[in-house]
Amino acid sequence: MELSEYVQRGCQMLADPGCFDLAAFALVLRAAFRSLLEARADEAVLDHPDLKHIDPLVLKHSHAALATCILEAGKQKADKSTLSACLEDCKFDRERIELFCTEYQKNKNSLEILLGSIGRCPLLISDVSWRLEYQIKTNQLHKLYRPSYLVTLNVEDSRSHPDISFNCTMEQLQDLVGKLKDAAKSLERATQM
Repeated sequence: MELSEYVQRGCQMLADPGCFDLAAFALVLRAAFRSLLEARADEAVLDHPDLKHIDPLVLKHSHAALATCILEAGKQKADKSTLSACLEDCKFDRERIELFCTEYQKNKNSLEILLGSIGRCPLLISDVSWRLEYQIKTNQLHKLYRPSYLVTLNVEDSRSHPDISFNCTMEQLQDLVGKLKDAAKSLERATQM
């Protein structure tokens, strides 16, 4: 598991018992998991009374580094030995490594579900709507008399992705329709083999 220098510095601050005692480390660790996994994570998650003695910049840097480390571990589906090796590189002691691994195992399934929902799969188009527009003048008072189409592609998951809208001329729309027909024919031929 490879972490950036910034993340490593933040984790090394967490490993320092002079900066974060074990109780403070546990609080920051739970706060990092909570901020990643809960939809309505408390904004004041780092305002715990036991963390007041820590410089706010150090606390935020460490929290961000720990959250990044957690996400990277989830992305790579890291096991305990991989996590231990990475945390040892960041100067974590045995107790902190055990605490991190325990908390990670407890939240591993939720983390994998979260990371899976972020995926880069293409959007699924569920419907298409269009409207003919006829532009008569421009803002420079030139007469155009030009038709254009406003096309809206409705996507299946509209909560996280807005519908896709674009404007095109009749020639551009005919070109798009021709390409879509070619794609449909190719797909039909591929499924017949």
